[in-house]
Amino acid sequence: MKLFSEYVKSYNLNLENASGFFDAVSDLYFSPQVQSLKQYEQHFEIDRLQHVTSVSYLSYVIAEKLGWDSRIIARGSLLHDLNYYDWRDGDGEWHRPHGYKHPIFSAYNAIELNKEITDIEIEMIKCHMFPLTLRLPKHKEGYILIFADKYCANREVLYSFSKSYKKKFDKLIKG
Repeated sequence: MKLFSEYVKSYNLNLENASGFFDAVSDLYFSPQVQSLKQYEQHFEIDRLQHVTSVSYLSYVIAEKLGWDSRIIARGSLLHDLNYYDWRDGDGEWHRPHGYKHPIFSAYNAIELNKEITDIEIEMIKCHMFPLTLRLPKHKEGYILIFADKYCANREVLYSFSKSYKKKFDKLIKG
């Protein structure tokens, strides 16, 4: 498995090229709540829906490779940034500091969206900002999410600030 190749693939997922992934997450992914994340900027030029999709897909692929429960990992990862606001807005600052608070908001929203969410998925969401929050995961699944989230965030920032990287990456995702 080449991580970067899978990351590139996450920008062109569909029911044919990622059927196992969509089998695991389609009820959540196609919900109005998750689809609404497209309207929010996540990391500069990347919207939140693309970010959670990339993180979830990479988490799924890694879990499959390790023989772990890829369904739980993909679902928890998809919901890790389930926040319905732009943290950059100065709307009373109720969500500041975002980096510390949003995992709890995401967990609450995930529970509202999916009444059958597992304790492992909730814990993954609450711990995904480690080491910033100093909240270590209790389960191995949380570590995959932390890794995939940081990997994707770094790629997204690089995409937004490096013209040469952006040009090469856009060529890759267009095939």
